[in-house]
Amino acid sequence: MTNSTSSSQYSLQSEAETARLAAAFARHMRAGDVLLLNGGLAAGKTYFVRAAMAALASPDAVSSPTYTLANIYASPKGPVVHMDAYRLESAADFADLALEDEFSRGLAFIEWGAMLAGEFDDYVSLDLASVPSSEQARVATLTSEGPRGAALLALVLKDFTA
Repeated sequence: MTNSTSSSQYSLQSEAETARLAAAFARHMRAGDVLLLNGGLAAGKTYFVRAAMAALASPDAVSSPTYTLANIYASPKGPVVHMDAYRLESAADFADLALEDEFSRGLAFIEWGAMLAGEFDDYVSLDLASVPSSEQARVATLTSEGPRGAALLALVLKDFTA
């Protein structure tokens, strides 16, 4: 794993702003792109994926993959893998899921994804932190890894801040 190529922090004051960031990712992600979502319980990771899927006009209902480990949704951009790495004990457990084909053909959103960062050459990591004084506000820290991760993050931020 190489050093991160870019990092940015944003204050998201409402669920609508979080959904707007998710929509920017939905617009710019392409097959093979990976977004690692991190944050405490109820930080908004599943909400973020639900908003991205709505922006993709997916007909599928999005639910937390905590117990299934991975849900695969349909989208105009191909399959979307929504995974939860919380219950994985190691990267070997991730490999055992045998999702390589879905990852290469579609988009991937991995909750609690920090432990799997070493499994990808290119990705964007989104860390969501709750703001104690507000139920809806979040601090979003975005970091990219690799050339495609940096390009994706640049596109998303240009769109989101426009």
